[in-house]
Amino acid sequence: MLLLLLAGCNMNRQEENRTVFRYNESAGITSLDPAFAKDQANIWPCNQLYNSLVQLDSNLNILPCLADSWTISPDGKTYTFHLRNDVYFHQTDFYRFPDKRRMTASDVAYSFNRLVDPQVASPGAWVFTNVKRKADNTLDISTPDDTTVIIHLKNAFPPFLGLLSMQYCSVVPREVVEKYGKDFRKYPVGTGPFMFKTWKEGVKLILVKNPLYFERDSQNIALPYIDAVAISFIIDKQSVFMEFVKGNLDFMSGLDASYKDELLTRNGQLNPVYHKKIHMLSMPYLNTEYLGFLMEKNDRNNPLLIKEVRQAINYGFDRKKMLRFLRSNIGIAGTHGIIPYGMPPYCDSANYGYDYDPQKARMLLAKAGFPEGKNMPPVKLYVTESYMDITQYIAHELEQIGIHVEMIKIQPAMLRQFISKSEIPFFRGSWIADYPDAENYLSLFYSKNFCPNGPNYTHYHNPSFDRLYQLSQATVNDSLRNQYYRQMDSLMTCDAPVVVLYYDRVLRFVGNNVQGMENNSMNLLTLKNIKIINK
Repeated sequence: MLLLLLAGCNMNRQEENRTVFRYNESAGITSLDPAFAKDQANIWPCNQLYNSLVQLDSNLNILPCLADSWTISPDGKTYTFHLRNDVYFHQTDFYRFPDKRRMTASDVAYSFNRLVDPQVASPGAWVFTNVKRKADNTLDISTPDDTTVIIHLKNAFPPFLGLLSMQYCSVVPREVVEKYGKDFRKYPVGTGPFMFKTWKEGVKLILVKNPLYFERDSQNIALPYIDAVAISFIIDKQSVFMEFVKGNLDFMSGLDASYKDELLTRNGQLNPVYHKKIHMLSMPYLNTEYLGFLMEKNDRNNPLLIKEVRQAINYGFDRKKMLRFLRSNIGIAGTHGIIPYGMPPYCDSANYGYDYDPQKARMLLAKAGFPEGKNMPPVKLYVTESYMDITQYIAHELEQIGIHVEMIKIQPAMLRQFISKSEIPFFRGSWIADYPDAENYLSLFYSKNFCPNGPNYTHYHNPSFDRLYQLSQATVNDSLRNQYYRQMDSLMTCDAPVVVLYYDRVLRFVGNNVQGMENNSMNLLTLKNIKIINK
């Protein structure tokens, strides 16, 4: 009995010495296959499990990852990557390679071609739209040896390197994917700092340290520092907050109305009550929140098809007041275009956009044929529960100038489905940068990107915008490209296919025993550099 007791004490001591980072994902995780890393809930664990050719640092600079160097041809059409030769795929409980399995150039070519395979039906297939195709319709990628990958583009596309940092572009092993097929979503094998241990969907996901991981810190210490990552799936945001405050979670991202006033002061600072327990990180978030109009003339009696009405809505409410009272000043009023604060070429002094001007809004309504809103039918706005407070505020403000808004509350999945099928005239949307280039935002308004096959959810079409968009894609000169971007942003903003609400901020809350938590304007969660100090 004494021996058993001593053994038990030793096991408990070992357990205490393990460092586990715990966070919650209220939205749930649908897949651990990087080909389906289309939203933040899936992107975060995939970022721990996999690597891409390149990666972003906290300032969104492009750094080496699986590729330790690369060259770009003078015409911007050929990218040559030189791979590391010390990268190995995970050895997991469910799949063990006969020997250490090194990642090679053929794995990169396979992974990229898998992304565009119609049978896979990845939502990330668009990433390689600008890559040439061979006669068999596969990507024009050559692998002259195990450590060289050459990619040929149809045309110069300056954001391409940033695109390759996306989790969609993660490298996976063919043999594991082919063994599990669609079930690769729950049997993932990558090269990342953590590897899969167990997943009980809707309850808990456990990732453990990859002992073969190739990256090291500046002191030549192997990454990651921590032993494991534990992800829970509590849906209720108030319950998540309580678990965090009790110390049962190490990290919480974002802000919910259920605990906003408890956690933050009116000016958006951390409540002093929590200073001893919690540290808050904040920076501009490359996320533009907006309301979108469907621009298709499928209903001639729809007043939202009239530009002056859309402009009146843009002028008809006070964004700064909205942020002050409903978001504790977290974010920046969206008084300019779709390009968010923190993303070049955003400029505070831009000479286009909409500020609060109810008199101008009334003039525009009169010009549209609806003086003081007379004879104007109600407009229906489709929105999710989490946005009801903001849209109720907007509806109340617009009522003062004669625009009556009927809100239709809908589940997030149903809203996304309706938007992608172009079935609703007025909807709440947001766009988080997929890669650090303003082209990502402007692509929402390029006419060849109409949904469901592209991100142009408003079906906006302006030939002048399209011409500038094409010009921007053909230049490798950053300064000139930014000029084209500003002109496009100005054109689109004047036509008002959207109502930009605000440019978001990343808010991260971590326990004071967590060190090395990075913050970045794409809200990407990177855990290989964190340490947990057991107290």
